[in-house]
Amino acid sequence: MITLDQARTIIAGTRAKGRSLGLAPLTVVVLDAGGHVVAMEREDGASYGRPEIATGKAAGALAMGVPSRKLGEMAAERPQFLAALSVAWEGKLIPAAGGVLVKDSAGTLLGAVGVTGDLSDKDEEAALAGIAEAGLATG
Repeated sequence: MITLDQARTIIAGTRAKGRSLGLAPLTVVVLDAGGHVVAMEREDGASYGRPEIATGKAAGALAMGVPSRKLGEMAAERPQFLAALSVAWEGKLIPAAGGVLVKDSAGTLLGAVGVTGDLSDKDEEAALAGIAEAGLATG
């Protein structure tokens, strides 16, 4: 299970990467493997609704076992399937880059990170940096 200290490190690393890239204010959510929020931070100036977007990116990745970038690709290839998932999960699925699975060095799933605030590709880049900062892996 992902710890609070690991989640805080991921958030700090994600935010630091966002600042180094000059990104818009970010919101970062860390979920455990059961989909529960471990930690969340919304930077000053981040717009309303960002916590739900970040959570949707992380939760979608966690539920489907793939990064939310892949969910975006699936949405383009099979829009009816992703629309059905969104209905089944009461809209809590955001199929855009920025949701990344978190694993330990043995490949055990610990949870997921969701980032929103800038372009989705940049959100994902920041998330990956945060996960690396915590000494964890992605998958």
